[in-house]
Amino acid sequence: MILLQSHSRFLLQTLLNRLHNLDKTIELDYHWVEFDDVRYHIQVSMKNPHHVLLSVSLPTPPPETVSAFYGGLPFGALEAIKIAYSGIVQILDPPRDGFNLTLRLNLSKLPPDEEYRHAILVKIASVREVVLGAPLRVILKGLGSRTAASNLDRLVALVHRPKESLFLIPQAEKVTVVFPMRFKDSIDIVLATSFLQEFVEARRTAGLSNAPLCLWSPTPPLELKGAPAEALSANAGFVTIVIFPRHVEGKKLDRTVWSLSTFHAYVSYHVKCSEGFMHTRMRRRVESLIQALDRAKPDSENSKKTGHNASFKRLSLKEGRTSRK
Repeated sequence: MILLQSHSRFLLQTLLNRLHNLDKTIELDYHWVEFDDVRYHIQVSMKNPHHVLLSVSLPTPPPETVSAFYGGLPFGALEAIKIAYSGIVQILDPPRDGFNLTLRLNLSKLPPDEEYRHAILVKIASVREVVLGAPLRVILKGLGSRTAASNLDRLVALVHRPKESLFLIPQAEKVTVVFPMRFKDSIDIVLATSFLQEFVEARRTAGLSNAPLCLWSPTPPLELKGAPAEALSANAGFVTIVIFPRHVEGKKLDRTVWSLSTFHAYVSYHVKCSEGFMHTRMRRRVESLIQALDRAKPDSENSKKTGHNASFKRLSLKEGRTSRK
């Protein structure tokens, strides 16, 4: 299985190119969209060539997640940004129109050490993980310390796709994460359902005994009792993942947060890969059948002759009527 990278490759490459050409006063103005409808806008003006303005727009939150947003950002996002980018970027308030967050980066103030500088740019290119994964990180940090935050509801809804949410049930000894899986294409629904069932079965192998508990069901699990009815419509079922303290110890926390934040994108990626693989196999099969039919055709010399050394002539409909008269 291929895991998605936490940083935006286009954003990282853009920052690296700009860093290597600081002596050139080039104006940049790029817009692009990445998976789960996260929009980016990066600007560099001729007036301030060392300053980079990065704006980020998050997916449209569903109604059940409104309480988890403060000032247009998920709870804990501002603190996460300040910790991740301490002294590196400046948060502009208010952000650019149409965006949830705008950061100003001064490339001339980056450290001279090339390796450390590259690590900082990778962290900046991972702004999606820092912002959208902030609430999940807060809850999982509480799990690591065996304490559930007292200000959290029994059922927490977090946005992870446009107008779609995932649900968390935080407890002191575990955190249960439930994903309603929705797909638009009918073929994707079938493939995703099969993939998720195999995903659950793979968890039962001996080599994955320490992995988080994973369950799949076609109907909403009991943990979602009390959730809005419109949030429980899932044409590919519901995936439940149970996170224990051992899954968020030390450096495991970052990987767990990212894996949970991008679980739907991860499934969608492999569903599309499976679909493409099957189409390739089908095309190859058709090509092999056509080759077999071509080999079965008689030789051109034999096809021109019959048993009485006569040849066939294709007649038109008009010629056939004339011959019968």
